[in-house]
Amino acid sequence: MIKIQEPSRPWEISHMGWVTGLPPGGDRRYNECLVIFDRFSKTQIFLPCNKDDTAMDTALLIWNRVISWTGIITNIISDRDPKFTSALWNNLHQLFGTNLSFSTAYHPQTEGLAEKMIQTLEDMIRRFCGYGL
Repeated sequence: MIKIQEPSRPWEISHMGWVTGLPPGGDRRYNECLVIFDRFSKTQIFLPCNKDDTAMDTALLIWNRVISWTGIITNIISDRDPKFTSALWNNLHQLFGTNLSFSTAYHPQTEGLAEKMIQTLEDMIRRFCGYGL
């Protein structure tokens, strides 16, 4: 289990996770949502994705839609999704000098606030779309 320190500035520590199993929607028939949560400011970013997106697709999405706005995120905490455990992600973290830590899913001691926010978003999407009720 990792111990999470409190950040001293925005985008120093961020959590990333997925809302999965959504009904396809949008031009690209998105069926997942990547959730990025800044621990300092509590800012939340929701990015529509596809289950079939690769680690490269995800890295480019984060680069173009998040890092270009926030700057390099120093510490990222995520689950062990293959998109985050790939050699590509390890190389990117080495290149940028950032840290990637993995949590146990739904483990409140490491990621309680982020997991609760992801669960709330998932519930809202499912209720709004009338999916899974």
